[in-house]
Amino acid sequence: MAAYLCPPAVIHGRHTVKTSEIVSEVRDRHPHAAWAPRVESIAASTGIENRGWMLPLESAVAPGGGSALPAAGVGPAREALTGDGFSEQDVDRVITALEAIPAPQTVQERTAPAWAAVQSSGEQAARGALQIAGLDTSDVDCLITSHSTTPALPGLDVALANKLPLRGDVMLLPATQWACVAGTRSLALAADLVAADPDRVVLVVISEALSTTYQPADDTLESLIVRLLFADTAVATVVTGRPRPESMLRLDAAWHHTLPGTQDLHRLETREDGTHFVMDRRGPRAVQETVTAMWEWLRVRYEDDPGSWHPDVLLAHPGGTRVLEYMEQTMPDGWPSGLLEYSRDSYTSGNRGGAAVFDIMRRAYDAGQAPGSRAVLYAAAPGLTATALEGEWL
Repeated sequence: MAAYLCPPAVIHGRHTVKTSEIVSEVRDRHPHAAWAPRVESIAASTGIENRGWMLPLESAVAPGGGSALPAAGVGPAREALTGDGFSEQDVDRVITALEAIPAPQTVQERTAPAWAAVQSSGEQAARGALQIAGLDTSDVDCLITSHSTTPALPGLDVALANKLPLRGDVMLLPATQWACVAGTRSLALAADLVAADPDRVVLVVISEALSTTYQPADDTLESLIVRLLFADTAVATVVTGRPRPESMLRLDAAWHHTLPGTQDLHRLETREDGTHFVMDRRGPRAVQETVTAMWEWLRVRYEDDPGSWHPDVLLAHPGGTRVLEYMEQTMPDGWPSGLLEYSRDSYTSGNRGGAAVFDIMRRAYDAGQAPGSRAVLYAAAPGLTATALEGEWL
């Protein structure tokens, strides 16, 4: 397989949103929700105090530009009020009051500014990754992109091809539905591409505005948790088929796993007011099944050396603290503690979705890894599907 990664560029959302601000907003909006008495303890259980968003919290909770009583509804409303015996003066007063009530944001109002931010942050990450790798935009032969919560056609691949700009013959590979697994799966695809042509240069860019799933009107417990979890991040890295002076990690093998019948456990739904991320409480247990399958893949891969092989660093995006704890509890005997240190550190400032593994990898790189250190990268995503990579620090 032998693919070589340069250090990733990581662009965090520039607007810091405190958990206390979210708690205050949902408490004021939903004082009678079943979870209202427990909102502070629920927020504390996430372990997240701050997260970066591409747009401020105010943009997520602001009313839309339209009226709760659109023009098409004025006539029927007036007719109904008149039929109920209201005087013309009273009818006018009610209609005026209804027209003054703002409507919730539409999908367009919510998505358009986020899509603009996804493009600009993605461009910033792409340029940063190329600079780190000592390359220019003209050196790129293939661009792999992912962004899940801001649907657009053309997508981020075409946007970046024009913004950077890239050569006209660059292969563009958009993957807008990889979600949380985008970090590992894009690297697996890049590795296959450079294995076919070692001289190929692949640029991977993942830009996620997960804050667009913040839906103020929802009063379910799952919606509260979604509000608290997500962060916005753009990341990018360069993958080559031959080592470069800037290369930091060699990838040696990839593993993929999909659990049948789990496609409804985590999903995005587009509704009138925008994108909603829906979670089922059975989700963490399903993710745990992919972790168990990954342990088995590694066991078989190193069955000739069962007693001494172990990774020196585990860069894992499992989506939450419960699965991180499960990973620690089920690791093979003899593996050292602290393998998930960088994963936990990244999670304290939010779930970054597909960008998470790159952020975790950057934290490990900045902390310094000894050449020869063995690394395992893992991520699971809605589907329920997972991809892991195994390699060596350079």
